[in-house]
Amino acid sequence: VDDLLGAMDAAGIGKTLDEVWLAEDAGFSGLGELSPHAQGYGPDNPGFRAVLQEAAKRGLAVNLHVTDPRSKPYPGRVETPLADFIALAREFPGTKFILAHWGGGLAFDAEISALPNVYFDTAASPLLYGTDVWAKAPPGRVLFGSDYPLVLYPKSGLAPEFTGIIAEARATGANAALLGGNAAGLLRL
Repeated sequence: VDDLLGAMDAAGIGKTLDEVWLAEDAGFSGLGELSPHAQGYGPDNPGFRAVLQEAAKRGLAVNLHVTDPRSKPYPGRVETPLADFIALAREFPGTKFILAHWGGGLAFDAEISALPNVYFDTAASPLLYGTDVWAKAPPGRVLFGSDYPLVLYPKSGLAPEFTGIIAEARATGANAALLGGNAAGLLRL
């Protein structure tokens, strides 16, 4: 879907929505990780907004890439203003949003994490946050993610793996809901 949203006109919106329907017919229960800020379209793009409305109608979750503005610079980093995600969640209350990477820190904001249509994934957590992060977010809104095959622990190994992040989550009290149950419920699995 990201590839189709860059240049959007009425025909492009139709093609994009066709892709959403094909994905759903193929068994997908969500869309993403979409990255409006990095893919050449903004949150105000008519096609993107049509996708968000269609996702709400079909009960599909939408995973969005979010960068924590406080994180260190890294190759390929794209700024993603947190206000854009807050505005989208409020404007599209029927759309289930999964904000990647702990929502760029939004998971730790009580007001935002209380929005009923907002969830957060834990992808790339060891690269961005300390182990205390697991206890800071609302447990029913956190979905385990690893960004595999990203190397999450470059100080301890160069091979991609996700056993370290699972061990980290478990050591800090993560339960079966966080490690799969929350996602299963949200994605109707």
